[in-house]
Amino acid sequence: MLARIREIFVSSTTAEVSEQTHEERVRIATCVLMLEAATADSEYSEDESVHMMQTLRTRYKLSKDDAEELMDVARQRRDDSFDLWQFTNQININCSIDEKLEIVEEIWRVVYADGKLDGHEDYLMHKFRKLLNLTHKQLIDAKVKVLDESRGSASG
Repeated sequence: MLARIREIFVSSTTAEVSEQTHEERVRIATCVLMLEAATADSEYSEDESVHMMQTLRTRYKLSKDDAEELMDVARQRRDDSFDLWQFTNQININCSIDEKLEIVEEIWRVVYADGKLDGHEDYLMHKFRKLLNLTHKQLIDAKVKVLDESRGSASG
């Protein structure tokens, strides 16, 4: 899988990019955004790491090894990038509004995995909202949904 993912980003882009390639690009882009959110407060907690791995394995039906490879590739792509636009653009091109909202919910779950919202994380989420062409209401509705879930699981 790692070789396939690297090949995608090394090869030139064409109009004949396969559906598999689109899916892989969205996976990497989503993972990059989750990593960005997890490190926005300058603390990358074990809870955030565990949550991200669980999300990747569940959302994309990946083995542990494949999820770790995806995380490694996403880290490298993030380190090599100048901005987040290239990642949000992949999501905008390939995902419906509902899919984008699901991704934003996953990112909110990463943000709240350590139990708190830092000002840098909040700023970043508003930046993601703009880059993903979502409304403020959609961002806040996703946040409230995630908070309600976490409150429900904490009391249950």
